[in-house]
Amino acid sequence: MALGAVLDAARATRTSVEPLDGLIADGLLCRTGDALRFEDPFLGRAALASGPAPIPPSPYAGPPADPVLVRGKGHRADRLGPPAAVRALAPVVRGRSQLVRGLAALGGGPVMDAHEALLQAAEFLRDRAPEEASDARFLAMEAAWAGGDVSACLAALDCGTAPAGTERDFVEGLRAALTVRLDHARPALARVVAQDGAEEDPRLLLRAGSAALVLGDTVAASRIHARALARARAEQRTALVPRTLEHLAYAELRAGRHSRAARAAREGLRAAEATGQRNVAAHQHSVLALVASVAGDGQAVADHAGRALDTARPHGLVQAATLAEWALARAEFGRGLTAGSAARLAPLVRPGPRGGHFALRMLVVPCFVEAAVASGRSAEARVAAEEYAVWAVQGVDGAAPAQLARCRALLARGEESAYWFGEAVRRHDGCGNDFERARTLLAYGTWLRRRRRPGDARGPLSDALVTFERAAAAGWADHARSELRATGGTTGGVTDPAALGRLTPQQQRIARLVAGGATNREVADRLTLSPRTVDHHLRSVFARLGIRSRVELPGVVGRWDARPDPATDVRARHARA
Repeated sequence: MALGAVLDAARATRTSVEPLDGLIADGLLCRTGDALRFEDPFLGRAALASGPAPIPPSPYAGPPADPVLVRGKGHRADRLGPPAAVRALAPVVRGRSQLVRGLAALGGGPVMDAHEALLQAAEFLRDRAPEEASDARFLAMEAAWAGGDVSACLAALDCGTAPAGTERDFVEGLRAALTVRLDHARPALARVVAQDGAEEDPRLLLRAGSAALVLGDTVAASRIHARALARARAEQRTALVPRTLEHLAYAELRAGRHSRAARAAREGLRAAEATGQRNVAAHQHSVLALVASVAGDGQAVADHAGRALDTARPHGLVQAATLAEWALARAEFGRGLTAGSAARLAPLVRPGPRGGHFALRMLVVPCFVEAAVASGRSAEARVAAEEYAVWAVQGVDGAAPAQLARCRALLARGEESAYWFGEAVRRHDGCGNDFERARTLLAYGTWLRRRRRPGDARGPLSDALVTFERAAAAGWADHARSELRATGGTTGGVTDPAALGRLTPQQQRIARLVAGGATNREVADRLTLSPRTVDHHLRSVFARLGIRSRVELPGVVGRWDARPDPATDVRARHARA
């Protein structure tokens, strides 16, 4: 568009053109000679079609021009409504004006205000611009999701008729999931995920990735969101990059890949701050707080959680607030403050408007059960565990069956706990979340030690210690190391050649082959095993020997081989006699 036309429109409506400077500075609006263009075509289509309306504030750059938006509180969609000059225009122009205002609130204001403005936009655009109406509707749903309001999510999904195909599958699948009809949700959402390879639009890829997360397929969710990020960058969709990184960070967090989640969140935080998307930045801070709670960095947890909550509370970001409170509770538990941890987690696992986010509530339950049992709140823990048992069988979280078994072990009495701990470890082996497996082994080892079975406790505790150290989970590693010392076990490398006797014959064979330089695949072929089974045995070998990597194995095996054979020792002593 021509700069002169923009200035003429601004003069005609007595509107300041200062917001243009912020848009240009943040890279959302580019000036080439006497022409202006938006980097993001979706944002440009909405903003430029608003006719002679006042130039809207950038939805992602700097404080909005509206003073109520600047304050960030107390404003509602009716106060965000267009002025009289715009209300007199055609519905499609009014819809696009509301769309821009909704995007502004979604990026940096109360999300339920964004929800209302975006629903109004969808209504205005429904007949004349159905594709844009669909975009507004899904953005309204996203705002309600961030706000933890199931009814508002359903209102957004129900406010229009989706065309046949992927969009209808997404709407019907999400609607079924939100009303806890997962058997109906699964086929529709699976079709959305299956279509990700045919999509090029990053916004549609974000929907496919969201569908994968609802289904509990974190591998697909991470892959799809990474592809959406690549497309957003290739198309120079500056405003979309922070949101895409937000989704990617959460997918990696759900998969238990904490270092990857941290990388995506840090990059997303920089992008969100550069484009003024305070709400996205809050979510990234909450992810970083959770990652820091794994690492045991209490100061980082407090810093990131505090910054997340500073925005999440006034803007109604229930999802980000739940993640931040969860991180603070895990940090407290790691410091031995079990009562405070349980008290912080208790509201997060309750249903209803004063509870945690609906999509996170069940994910928090295993942490709550552990903290509640440790602080004498077993009755509350039992109620939460029973609800978790109903949810776990739905198959939307791969680690849930193992974590349910751990909850039952913590709540059981006597030797029944040993059975459930065994079940938890067995189920962890197939779900791929090593951090949660290590937490189960730590709980099991601690239980065995307190039952005065230090010899049995050393194996699980050593295995947990090695896994925590690999994951850079320093706080959890310190806890495991302390428990291991209490059993009389070593926390460093093994120097006793008798350690060979602590391995099963299969583990001894694997250890010798790996010490000789064989890869896991070569060991699997040699012993007719799967590579996953070899990896599992190898981790147990490391744990039992107190070493951290295959590089240390040759030295240990060498000491085994250097040890005299007991039978030879006996014959030598008889000969000397």
